[in-house]
Amino acid sequence: MSKVAIVHHSGYGHTAAVAKAVAKGAAGIADTTAQLIAVADVDKHWNDLAAADAIIFGAPTYMGSVSAPFKTFMDASSKVWFAQGWKDKVAAGFTHSGSQGGDKYNTMTQLFTLAMQHGMVWVGLGLLPGNNSSKSSNADLNRLGSSTGLLTQSNVDQGAEAIPASDLLTAEHLGRRVAEFALAREAVAA
Repeated sequence: MSKVAIVHHSGYGHTAAVAKAVAKGAAGIADTTAQLIAVADVDKHWNDLAAADAIIFGAPTYMGSVSAPFKTFMDASSKVWFAQGWKDKVAAGFTHSGSQGGDKYNTMTQLFTLAMQHGMVWVGLGLLPGNNSSKSSNADLNRLGSSTGLLTQSNVDQGAEAIPASDLLTAEHLGRRVAEFALAREAVAA
């Protein structure tokens, strides 16, 4: 049995909706459980993160960076870092913003760096970019063309219901991919 934790912050509900889609994808893999953990509640869940085989980090991109509450979580994880408590766990990340670019890559770099400092094993999307030819469309998986992790976007004047279906399907793909990697690592370790 593999445990995937999705630890996230969501200021307006968009990142939480993406986190739910990631969890749905992970939970769709046999012998896998997925747990959503909001950073506001992380003090109740450090043991759950310790028990997880994989941790997926999710933060909105605010002003070209992770949100302040997510950064607070990152800093609080230094106690875990000191003991190398997440070393060799599978890791991945996602971010959401109102702009298609929106400097989301900087947020992904922060999430990747957090995982690397913890000695984790990073898993990207494993998808070619979508929506980048005359034969493709916004309905493609990975429509924003990331390889490091999941990028999602919706208009700033709309709620989470405006997140494109292709972004949520890509989120499910990320959850499945991480769950599959976590199970494969378990099999090798057994």
